[in-house]
Amino acid sequence: MDLNTVLEVRDARRRGGWQQGDAWLAGGTYLFSEPQVHLRRLIDLGGTGWEPLRVTADDSLEIAATCTIARLFRFPDHERRAAGPLFQQCCHAFLASWKIWNMATVGGNLCNSLPAGPMISLTAALDGVCLLRGQSGALREVPVADFVTGAGRNLLERGELLRSVTLPARALAGRTAFRQASLYGLGRSGVLVIGVLDPVDGALTVTVTASTVRPVRLRFPLPPNARALHEAVEHAIAPGEYFDDIHGTPAWRRHMTFRLAEEIRRELTEGGPGAAGRTEEAGR
Repeated sequence: MDLNTVLEVRDARRRGGWQQGDAWLAGGTYLFSEPQVHLRRLIDLGGTGWEPLRVTADDSLEIAATCTIARLFRFPDHERRAAGPLFQQCCHAFLASWKIWNMATVGGNLCNSLPAGPMISLTAALDGVCLLRGQSGALREVPVADFVTGAGRNLLERGELLRSVTLPARALAGRTAFRQASLYGLGRSGVLVIGVLDPVDGALTVTVTASTVRPVRLRFPLPPNARALHEAVEHAIAPGEYFDDIHGTPAWRRHMTFRLAEEIRRELTEGGPGAAGRTEEAGR
């Protein structure tokens, strides 16, 4: 898609005030996928030189906003983490071509804030924290689960930039379970539920995305039974928070959310059959 209203592409390393019609440019897979008639200038992050993936001193994982999906998928550090399989599962949830994998960025997926964004699913489930940088240089941290506030909405202020997302070592050491449902075998995620069992205190966290307009995280200090989980999900997600589009009705998304959450509960707390990673075609 030619963005014929854009008059300038500026290097993000050059200082300058934020203007009406500006947008950050990372991979560009969304920006160049459809008309953006409101844009006049792109601020290119390609030359920032941010390290895509960095293991911090406390063994957490810092993911630069400009890290591509392909780089995240291939990062060898995942092999030593209990939560390592979740990275490949969420990357595959893109159902995208190799061209998209090599251009699309983690930060772009979060900032688009679409319900089916699998990087939102991954980082919210693993207690991710966003580092945001304002035009003044001021920094603030926001949990991923709070960063996305609705379908296509988030907490970014005017001209603010998502610099990175950090996943804590404790979450990366947790055992995980993954469930995804689509109306079609190669369709966009209609429901995506992730469970993480805390390696220290055994608490269970269930994160619901794709079926809802925002990430919903439920934490159980003690393993819940089926009824407790059902009641928690019902209380946490209001009827109007189930997303409605061609990839699934709210009623179907609600039903599948309860079903997949229960499968995860059984797998992680009752030693149920492990089916982590399977994608469920539920349209028939």
